[in-house]
Amino acid sequence: MNTDLIYGICAVLCAGLLAFALTPIVRVLAIKIKAIDVPTDGRRMHHKPIPRIGGLAIFLAFTITSVGFCRLDRELATILVGGCALVLLGILDDVYRLNAFLKLAVQIVVALFAVSQGVTIDFIGIGGRYIPFGAWSVPITVLWIVGLTNAVNFIDGLDGLACGVSAISSISLFLVMLLSGSSGAHCLITAILASSCLGFLPFNTNPAKIFMGDTGALFLGYTLSVISVSGVFKIDMLLAFFVPLVIFGFPLADTAFAVIRRLAHGKSPFAPDRGHLHHRLMDMGFGQKQSVRILYALCAILGISAIMLTDESTLGGVLVLVAALIIFFVTFMILKNPKLRIHSGIYNEDDGAKPPVETFDDVIGIPSVEAEAAAPADAQTDETKEPEHEEKQNESGSQGEE
Repeated sequence: MNTDLIYGICAVLCAGLLAFALTPIVRVLAIKIKAIDVPTDGRRMHHKPIPRIGGLAIFLAFTITSVGFCRLDRELATILVGGCALVLLGILDDVYRLNAFLKLAVQIVVALFAVSQGVTIDFIGIGGRYIPFGAWSVPITVLWIVGLTNAVNFIDGLDGLACGVSAISSISLFLVMLLSGSSGAHCLITAILASSCLGFLPFNTNPAKIFMGDTGALFLGYTLSVISVSGVFKIDMLLAFFVPLVIFGFPLADTAFAVIRRLAHGKSPFAPDRGHLHHRLMDMGFGQKQSVRILYALCAILGISAIMLTDESTLGGVLVLVAALIIFFVTFMILKNPKLRIHSGIYNEDDGAKPPVETFDDVIGIPSVEAEAAAPADAQTDETKEPEHEEKQNESGSQGEE
């Protein structure tokens, strides 16, 4: 067996095990420094205080593994230095709740640092042609890094959602880079990031024992953005520019709609609300587990589409993407209707909730259970009334004869 493959497998296992082992320690630390998320509004989905800064376990697992198994080149140093700055920012925010514009300013500075290290989107590759950005490469790259960093943070509203989506996106990026011939270092770093997320996920799934908080969301968003710029945007591929957009389609679209929605209502783009897609699913009657599974499936389909787009023949990827979008749109329209939602077989299974009673009276005209239960009583009433009516007729007849 190839030696590099053995080391790669060991690195992936090491990252997952470290994240799993470090999370209980980080949870104790979160309680000691009072980094605890207390539900104080209707936007939060949990009902009891939960420790956060769990993203510190992901960051430490990624850092230890990547330094131990990978060559510390310029790109890895950029990820670690910028990621460390955002982890510190996230810890402070998880403890003290910093101003949103202060966090944005730090994110822009970190993004500019990454640009200064050569992490730039220099061109668009479409159909074998390359359109250079020129002087616009710097603001476009900063917008991509800051946008994706906040996108991961914005979807962190349900147990395990942001962490699981980051893991799925990392795996999709890994496969795209593997198929497109990217360097082994890029592929290994991405696999280590995915494994770090998966190692933390058992503590973060519903019911969550710890949240990764801004500490993890900012780090994951930043790292994914830097990896995608170096490993996907610059590769020689027919639709290289669109592949990352498809992989991160869910968080980017959710964030874009959130910003537009808030600005349309005269609010700050960073003002929290209950308009995110995961909130919509919860308001439709789904539990956290069910909503997270639906969004996992959406991200996985987008990732598969992106993987198929790496091939020279893009027909398959486009077909899967279009079919997936149509299926999810139709499914969403069905789930909006409570009766159709029952017929779909998808319902809230959280906390041992009983499945709703399914009836087909609206389809084939069979009386419902309640109607059948009430029918005998009505029939009995009618039967008792009939003889009484006949008796009166007989009485009136006999009187006439007399």
